[in-house]
Amino acid sequence: MDFPFIYETFLEIIPGIPLTLQLAIGSVSLGFFLALGLALMQLSTYRILQSIARTYVLFFRGTPLLVQLFLIYYGLGQFTWVRESVLWPVLREPYWCALLSLSLCTGAYASEIIRGGLQSVPDGQIEAARACGMPRRMIFKRIIFPLAIRQALPAYGNELISMIKSTSLASIITLMEITGIAARIIAETYRALEVFLVAGAIYLFINLILTRLLMWAEFTMTPHLRAPGASSTAKKIKKLGDLQ
Repeated sequence: MDFPFIYETFLEIIPGIPLTLQLAIGSVSLGFFLALGLALMQLSTYRILQSIARTYVLFFRGTPLLVQLFLIYYGLGQFTWVRESVLWPVLREPYWCALLSLSLCTGAYASEIIRGGLQSVPDGQIEAARACGMPRRMIFKRIIFPLAIRQALPAYGNELISMIKSTSLASIITLMEITGIAARIIAETYRALEVFLVAGAIYLFINLILTRLLMWAEFTMTPHLRAPGASSTAKKIKKLGDLQ
């Protein structure tokens, strides 16, 4: 192993970290609101909304992210009306195409996670809130949504980690993030092993930090599980829920 070369490679790849984080944070942020809307549509009583949401989720979960990225980056430019629209200055840029495709994809996966979290909220708590005279919007804001996020956080954390790794596909459409810079160095030096080891170590380090942050968030959001007698209380609540 050529350690001086590895060190030089590490210094060259570091400038790609901000772009990787921008794509990951931006896509997860946009995807969250999209996922919340899709989850509510699937839980809606209107069949048309359910069908639209399920079709969307089926398409984006059933096709590879790389294909979706190519369809947006290369495919949209095939249509004249797209090139003549006000969106073309945005859609012709690789950065925005990558951000859009990542957001649309994570929105589909996250919608299933959020939907599961919403469905896991005990009916008894919702009925108690209604008995207290709380309006529907306040029930969702104060009870349903916080409990759903608490339940969905572990699975949603896995989706966040997955999106960090998925940003590597942006290098295929010329974005110089971590993988893009690594590919350029390999093309110049023909030393794939050392370069990809450095790139992989950087991804691993980022995900380790993210994992620690998620563990801290879960710890902060579940103080009731650490209270004295929490386990016995949880069992009693579960039994009451089973009886209902």
